[in-house]
Amino acid sequence: MRIRAALAVTAATAGTFAAVAAAPAQAAEYSSALKVRGVQYDAPGRDSNSCSTGNTRDEYLTIKNYSSSATVNLKGYVVKDAAGTVFRFPSNHYLQPGDYIKLRGGHGTDSDAKNVVYRQNCNFLWNNDKDTIYLYKASGARADVHGYGKSADDRDGNGYITFHG
Repeated sequence: MRIRAALAVTAATAGTFAAVAAAPAQAAEYSSALKVRGVQYDAPGRDSNSCSTGNTRDEYLTIKNYSSSATVNLKGYVVKDAAGTVFRFPSNHYLQPGDYIKLRGGHGTDSDAKNVVYRQNCNFLWNNDKDTIYLYKASGARADVHGYGKSADDRDGNGYITFHG
């Protein structure tokens, strides 16, 4: 009986290692105060990237400062998708501890008071079926990464996925 139990534990452990090895990139935890809190990857309604009448503003990424004491400047931070589309925060945006900012598509006026930065681009950034979100510090070090799949991660089908509470 002990041999079977030991074999079962060994098999379970080997399965755990296999699962860890096969785990997606978001399984790694990075030492960064800033993390992706969530993504509205599928804007409500029919997708239209028309700058005047489209809904790219309704697609957004929420980045939150999870530090209890450090203020973080977003200038130079980079958001990237799996295809390599890049957005670099060009201006100073200071996130106090616990504060967040929504990176929206479309054109608009950035506002610290309204916690919003616009990509100044009317193209959608996130795929509606699956994608990977990368967040890099201004130094180039990875701050956070999350992959998602519509059927696996968006159980209620509303186009929004939460990563960090």
